[in-house]
Amino acid sequence: MTKNLDRRKFLVATAAATLLPTLPAFAQGDDQVIVEMLTKHPTDSKLRNVFYPRVTSVQAGQTVLFKATDRSHNSASIDGMIPETAEEWDGRINEDVEVTFDVPGVYGYKCTPHAATGMVALIVVEGEGKLDNLEAAQGVRQRGRAKKVFEEIWEEAAELGFLEPTSS
Repeated sequence: MTKNLDRRKFLVATAAATLLPTLPAFAQGDDQVIVEMLTKHPTDSKLRNVFYPRVTSVQAGQTVLFKATDRSHNSASIDGMIPETAEEWDGRINEDVEVTFDVPGVYGYKCTPHAATGMVALIVVEGEGKLDNLEAAQGVRQRGRAKKVFEEIWEEAAELGFLEPTSS
């Protein structure tokens, strides 16, 4: 009996250790979500300089920790891609940054030195009016590879249901 129980514990621990790094967002308590800043995607080694996950949905009032997992990255809001009344942010290179999202809407962000190579991502903050700045955000001109990556991000966000109106 003990042998089977130990084997089960081992299998559960192995599965958890294997699967945990592949989860797209990690909740710390009820209020914080983690987005990693990475030089290499955790499951696709061909993808370089990425936010993981690149599309995230949070509730108004939640905090996102942009984790400087790998060096040479930061997180900064993109001009024109956040709600008008929301606060911009510009994290320092190689440092974690925490941002609390109080205003519903779509938030485009980038790694300043790697934006043109496609290191961009999106957070959708749930709540009344979350799509109010969608058209403006989608209309922001992107440069380099960021243009193609944002096309993929908009599709991914729609497929995940993040770009559907909030029901009252």
